[in-house]
Amino acid sequence: MFGKDFLFGVSMSGFQFEMGGKDSLDPNSDWFVWVRDGVNIASGLVSGDLPENGVDYWNRFKEDHELMKSFGISAIRIGVEWSRIFPKSTREVKVEIDRDGSAVKSVKITEENLRELEKLANMEAVERYKEMMKDIKEKGMWLMVNLNHFTLPLWIHDPIKVRKYGLESVEENGWYSENTIVEFAKFAAFCAKEFGEFVDAWSTMNEPQVVSSLGYVLINAGFPPSYPSFEAYVKTMVNLAQAHSRAYDAIKNLSDKDVGIIYSFSPAYPAGEDGEHVDMANYYQNFWFMDMITSGRIGKLLEEFMEVERPDMENKLDFLGINYYTRMMVDEGGPMGWKVLGGYGYGCEPYSKSLDGYPVSQVGWEVYPKGLYDIIRMLHERYELDMIVTENGIADPRDSLRPYYLISHVYEVEKALSEGYPVLGYLHWSFMDNYEWSKGFGKRFGLVQVDLESKERNPRPSAYVYSEIIRKRTTKGMVESVPYDV
Repeated sequence: MFGKDFLFGVSMSGFQFEMGGKDSLDPNSDWFVWVRDGVNIASGLVSGDLPENGVDYWNRFKEDHELMKSFGISAIRIGVEWSRIFPKSTREVKVEIDRDGSAVKSVKITEENLRELEKLANMEAVERYKEMMKDIKEKGMWLMVNLNHFTLPLWIHDPIKVRKYGLESVEENGWYSENTIVEFAKFAAFCAKEFGEFVDAWSTMNEPQVVSSLGYVLINAGFPPSYPSFEAYVKTMVNLAQAHSRAYDAIKNLSDKDVGIIYSFSPAYPAGEDGEHVDMANYYQNFWFMDMITSGRIGKLLEEFMEVERPDMENKLDFLGINYYTRMMVDEGGPMGWKVLGGYGYGCEPYSKSLDGYPVSQVGWEVYPKGLYDIIRMLHERYELDMIVTENGIADPRDSLRPYYLISHVYEVEKALSEGYPVLGYLHWSFMDNYEWSKGFGKRFGLVQVDLESKERNPRPSAYVYSEIIRKRTTKGMVESVPYDV
């Protein structure tokens, strides 16, 4: 049974939802130029769908919030777009930095710096975000604001330039540069000042490891800059952890609200005998980054990488945002001592069954609800922090799997709560269909179907299932109908 204070909500981002209507265009981000690049489209790296044909949350947020309320939703996570608020560079605003080589140990942002930033900001965009947030609060909903969900301003990251000239030759090389840490701290401080009155909890960034791994290792995923470099992967991961830490400090100087991070977790399971390879996979996938911003320890992934102690990055987390979609099945092998097996987790054929007989989504992700309980347990044992499930959902335009997916995963959260694990809320991804990055509009994650021509919102049956769970505050009486093991 969920208590009266448990948050049932939905998660959204900026870039994926905002565009699609009058005055909603944001042409100033790396993703905006990336998805319309002719080479990317011709090679199939991106879909060819364009975000300006999207669902137009920018203009329709009031009716969307009203629809959320009608289903009993009490919490929402939204994102603000750095490129909307600062379409042009903020580098001219000089701040005090304690820097030791590649280590950015502190960034001091004064009231005068904030006034200078305001002169550079697009205050029309700031006011529109305030309208969104005010409407959420007036409708009685709890609000989390996330500051970075993959996208970067073009003046920070130009992926076409990176592809053409190389990471080392381009100033706009994104998280590869330590200067981006400083600029992000400024952005975080500015947002804390402008939006603080509305926000119940802050998240600095969403799934930082996706930006690094898909940008520099798994380069066929279609994420900018698709530039193969393991060294760049490691460096950007460390810089993202530093950026979170400096943003945490900046927000805490201006706000008494909790500051967390949102991370994509996938527990690893052994294909055969359990062993060290499973521990290594879990460390790499789930703990390496989190250890940096909790214990201040930068562990080494391979022998050539140093282990570093960073006290300035210690205890920079008030809560953990858990994004969970599926698991990993691993075996011994590979350059790091473990390898991911196909036929499970993210490695299945769309709308099939995994090798263990579980259903598979439109994008080929195995439905494995037990993994959500297991990662909650693992994270609590390691970090002992409050947790919020900040994303959990399924690509399923037919809505044939989503009702069962919802019930079974919320059941695992309910089970974790009954055993005393500190989970504060469950935010489903997502409320409505959206722009699914390099895959475009074809992959449908919404509780609500959106007609991209008329922008009409049409709730799917799963929206009513979620509403019923919220009303009853339990999955009891529903979970028994799920046609796979929970």
